[in-house]
Amino acid sequence: MKKIGFLSFGHWANHPAYKTRTASDTLLQSIDLAVAAEEIGVDGAYFRVHHFAAQLASPFPLLSAIGAKTSKIEIGTGVIDMRYENPMYMVEDASAADLISEGRLQLGISRGSPEQVIEGWRYFGYEPTAGENDADMGRRKAMEFLQRLDGVGFAQPNPNPMFPNPPGLLRLEPYSKGLRERIWWGAASNATAVWAAENAMHLQSSTLKFDESGKPFHVQQAEQIRLYKEAWRKAGHPGEPRVSVSRSIFALVNDQDRLYFGQEANRVDQIGMIEPGRNAIFGRSYAAEPDKLIKELAEDEAIQEADTLLLTIPNTLGVDYNVHVLSSILEHVAPGLGWR
Repeated sequence: MKKIGFLSFGHWANHPAYKTRTASDTLLQSIDLAVAAEEIGVDGAYFRVHHFAAQLASPFPLLSAIGAKTSKIEIGTGVIDMRYENPMYMVEDASAADLISEGRLQLGISRGSPEQVIEGWRYFGYEPTAGENDADMGRRKAMEFLQRLDGVGFAQPNPNPMFPNPPGLLRLEPYSKGLRERIWWGAASNATAVWAAENAMHLQSSTLKFDESGKPFHVQQAEQIRLYKEAWRKAGHPGEPRVSVSRSIFALVNDQDRLYFGQEANRVDQIGMIEPGRNAIFGRSYAAEPDKLIKELAEDEAIQEADTLLLTIPNTLGVDYNVHVLSSILEHVAPGLGWR
């Protein structure tokens, strides 16, 4: 049994083939898709966060709206770039979204990836401290965010407040009990996966990671997951860690599917560069008739290691088609793999 969710990049553009021509289209359709996905039995609705781009950038209003219109589906991000965030404000926003959804928030954070503009976080008013680089800054902010989620008071109260204060130091409000245990870290390397485990965060591993051995993508990703699980065990954290992997998977069950994704059938892993001087490996897409798809996915080691699979969806093709994409996996593929 695996949890199966979708991951939307939230693209929009004034393109004749797109169902999402504007930001409004993307936001409203994201809500509609999450509602429909819950109805067909999808376990999670997750959204990418990118700044300075025609993509979703402000996750908490969207997650709150989805939380208010659904009752079971997990809602989350994959991932929020902590270089751009105020950890204190983010605690308030995340806690509010979690309370609205009654504890269904699964929040993915990370130090971020290359963005649309050079050092975009500077436009948000942030810069590394002396001796830090931007990755260090992202991780430092993540640790502050985690610390303030614990609900322990830290702020000195005003002796003459506008409203009465409880005794002792004050915490941020609202406080959502249990949210700290539902924070995930998006890791592109083995080392950061281990760091996430040591700091009691669940692991999100996407369709790319740094190439650290030259092995196929799914093998490297499976090794990363095993290192993460071992680090969690060594740290002695209570409970079991969760791990998600993202995949582009399309079951070709009609002519429309074959028109859109038939060309993906023979794709292979790709090597590229997302940071100067460091190669990354990008995992292949899967597109085939259901029987063939089941055989191919059964050989993906990383999927076998994970408990949660996030299906990247073509959000620009509209709600109805994406419901079809998700339904096809649930009906024709998941049972054959023991996921349902």
